[in-house]
Amino acid sequence: GKTVVHQLSVSLEDLYNGSTRKLSLQKNIICRKCGGCGVREGAQRRCPKCHGSGMEVRIHQLGPSMIQQIQTVCSQCQGQGEWIRPRDCCLTCNGRKVVREKKILSVHLDKGMKDGQKITFHEEGDQVPGLEPGDIIIVLDQKEHPVFRRSGDDLIVRREISLADALCGCRQVIHTLDNRTLLVSSPPGDVIRPGDLKCIPNEGM
Repeated sequence: GKTVVHQLSVSLEDLYNGSTRKLSLQKNIICRKCGGCGVREGAQRRCPKCHGSGMEVRIHQLGPSMIQQIQTVCSQCQGQGEWIRPRDCCLTCNGRKVVREKKILSVHLDKGMKDGQKITFHEEGDQVPGLEPGDIIIVLDQKEHPVFRRSGDDLIVRREISLADALCGCRQVIHTLDNRTLLVSSPPGDVIRPGDLKCIPNEGM
């Protein structure tokens, strides 16, 4: 079956703390009523024109003792070898062999996952008779955060301070993504210049 890709919008808080998200989607599953054959029980599935081969042979008379055989795709079943009369169709799937079903996936977000990271649910994609089901791939799409910007595993906060604070020292309070409070201080005499960085170890992703 075909692999299906879905985007999942997540917040920076989701990726920092870890969480579980529910994703609702529609998928094809093999019809339980007919088992994926598309016909009611006991009905004939084999194409009557090609007898199930998917090909038909046409004979052309070229002369008194010459004939030509041409093999072509069956015009009735289009090479499938099966042809279902409308009255023989499965009433549940209408002969399509599959039905649509709502599926709820639980997507587990581990702490520190990244924007664009993929989570694969093997064989949870559309089902097709005679084939292995495809995969569902979830691609994480991180929403922009109003305070923090992520760079790898680092979290960056921009703050504007007054000239007096830059020259004489200051204290800044930062509220973390898991609702803790951090205090960043600059002692008097430690001049802060535009673009300077203050690092708090082990407080990133």
